[in-house]
Amino acid sequence: MKLMNRANLKGITWVATPADLEKMTADLKSHNQLAVDTESNSLYAYKERVCLIQFSTGEKDYLVDPLALHDLSRLASIFADPKIEKVFHAAEYDLICLKRDYGFQFANLFDTMLAGRILGRSEVGLGSMLEAEFGLHLDKRFQRANWGRRPLPLEWQAYARLDTHYLLRLRDRLEAELTSRGRWELAQEDFVRLVKTETANGERQNDNPCWRISGSRDLSAQEASVLSELCAFREEQARRADVPPFKIIGNATLLSLAVQQPETMEDLETVQGLGAWHLRHHSARILDAIRRGKSSDPVHPPASLSKPKEDYLSRLESLRIWRKQTGEQMGVPSDVILPRDLMERIAQANPRHPEELQGLMENLPWRMSHFGDDILSVVKGRRH
Repeated sequence: MKLMNRANLKGITWVATPADLEKMTADLKSHNQLAVDTESNSLYAYKERVCLIQFSTGEKDYLVDPLALHDLSRLASIFADPKIEKVFHAAEYDLICLKRDYGFQFANLFDTMLAGRILGRSEVGLGSMLEAEFGLHLDKRFQRANWGRRPLPLEWQAYARLDTHYLLRLRDRLEAELTSRGRWELAQEDFVRLVKTETANGERQNDNPCWRISGSRDLSAQEASVLSELCAFREEQARRADVPPFKIIGNATLLSLAVQQPETMEDLETVQGLGAWHLRHHSARILDAIRRGKSSDPVHPPASLSKPKEDYLSRLESLRIWRKQTGEQMGVPSDVILPRDLMERIAQANPRHPEELQGLMENLPWRMSHFGDDILSVVKGRRH
């Protein structure tokens, strides 16, 4: 087993000036395949941003510093070019961040993690896949590093580089296996779906953040009002400190506060998850938020979060059972058979004829061809 670290690789090209960027983009445009990755600071900032973009061509490895470059528009044509395949590993979050921060659009993607899942690999982390294919062991100790730090330590640069350095070789192996097993068209469907990844998945929306906390919909309306005030307090403190909200107070602790509704400092000391730091810095604000919530109008979940109808839930459960069984037969996770968002749309639409189902699956011809009849039977209640 070969350990890959800074001592094994040299020659990283750091891109931090407009001239560097121009030279790099000229090189990237001369290739028909590029490996891409990003690093963000989501664990260290209230509003995360992309802090590093890695490219590998098979000949060179580039690290782009977005914190030093104020204009990355030169990259837009590369990401949108259908003639250049962009190879990512677990692309969804990278795409969300790149679309959110720069408005980039994408065409022609290959995701090595998705390919591994479609092939039924039990381990689809990049380190596990590189070890299985090439006997390489990646040092992942900087996985949760603060990528907004500058200057970026050389060991961190080497770590970031390795996230793309072997991706093109891994991609070729996976394509060969997908083709030999008759799953290349299935993979293509999911790569096209990736292009349509929405930035909303990675942004804080204007809706009440309390409903994003697990268990919030089980609260009474008055408890939800308290939770809403506590969430507003936490968001404001996180914004001021420029840290993620969970670093102020965790979700489970907020939920406990909303239920227990402590009224005094002594009461606060009994709430699990509140330590000496919280009590020293935030006790007065927490108690104020609880008082405001108790005296405010009750808060109810938005209509979009209301309990679905029984017939929809019945169809959804039948589809879940079917896709799990089908996934076991193919040796893949159940959502490879039918992605969750599509399964929910089908359960909601309740198609009765092939033409109706075709409309829902127009961009998934392989799945429609292989599973369309089964899906209709399940929806109609003829198959369990």
